[in-house]
Amino acid sequence: GHRVRLCTYHNGRNLPGIDIRRSVDVPWLKRAEVGSSRHKAYLDLALFAETLRQLVAFRPDVIHSHLHEGALIGGVLGRLARRPVVFDYQGSLTEEMLDHGFIRKHGLRERFFRRIERRIDRIADSVVPSGVAARRYLECSGLDPSRIRDIPDAVDLARFDPMAASAGGRAIRERLGIPPGARVVVYLGLLAEYQGTSLLIDAAASYLPRHPDVYFIVAGYPGAEIYAHHAKERGIADRVIFPGKILYEDAPALLAAGDIAIAPKLSTTESNGKIFNYMAMELPTVATDTPTNRAILGGLGHLFQPGDIDGLIAALDAAFADGSEARAELRERIRAEFDWSHRVDDLLAVYQSLISGQRAPEACEAAPSSPSAR
Repeated sequence: GHRVRLCTYHNGRNLPGIDIRRSVDVPWLKRAEVGSSRHKAYLDLALFAETLRQLVAFRPDVIHSHLHEGALIGGVLGRLARRPVVFDYQGSLTEEMLDHGFIRKHGLRERFFRRIERRIDRIADSVVPSGVAARRYLECSGLDPSRIRDIPDAVDLARFDPMAASAGGRAIRERLGIPPGARVVVYLGLLAEYQGTSLLIDAAASYLPRHPDVYFIVAGYPGAEIYAHHAKERGIADRVIFPGKILYEDAPALLAAGDIAIAPKLSTTESNGKIFNYMAMELPTVATDTPTNRAILGGLGHLFQPGDIDGLIAALDAAFADGSEARAELRERIRAEFDWSHRVDDLLAVYQSLISGQRAPEACEAAPSSPSAR
């Protein structure tokens, strides 16, 4: 068997069955910090201290680090303790900062963070990117390909089951005031400009007057109130609904409330995990035409060019026209290529190769779970 201890920030939910150790409490910051933030400087120092404490107490065989902050902490401590480190790579640190407007393109800070990022990318013994775009970015940055292990994201088919969630979906429709027989476009994920949230609202403003039976559910955080105000200004607040943050265990029911799903994410270096959930729930999916989305959907999605509202609207019409066979193909692709149950062995093989000092066989598809020290 395996013992896992997860070291993370002070805020968040504790889940049963997971040994979670949190950094020292910061009483003035209780909300979750998404993306780049100046708060991360002292939060990461606190996390470093707690991880060091747990490293001494737990004595892991492998350190599994999540994102660049975790890779830096894990890499430094891994060298001190002479333990191998796995870097769970979700995308470029610098590109994320640019997407969030935290730094300006072509500025001095961009050059500084790109140098820092390149060093962090090389501090781990093995890097597991979340998808094809992430791998390509690593390769273009000059990282030794032998240190990269392909373990893309995946989904738990037992949890995201459209039949099991159907009753919950009907209840959510009723609670949100969506009339029977209405067609629903659903989005579930972060709300941000680089996620295409404003683009989605603008497209809805053009689409809804011509389709009086259509509603949009735009679920997630942060800034739901801001985007809801944007929808109100466009005169569509009664048919673009913002239920706010959704717990992971409630996600299947929320998605079951939709007839089709949308992923208008503009970032080209990050994965797009929401699409796996959409496909598992047999939701025809509208998404931006990026290498990551094409690799996930495998020709089964309805793609539009980033920023193209007319293309997005045409893709919505095409998605609504999909029949039951097309919907079933989406879930079957997940079962064949992106089923979570097939991924554990691939990640364990990476761990074992690092412990034994041997190279692990390349995994065709895989997905690490969460930031942890094992």
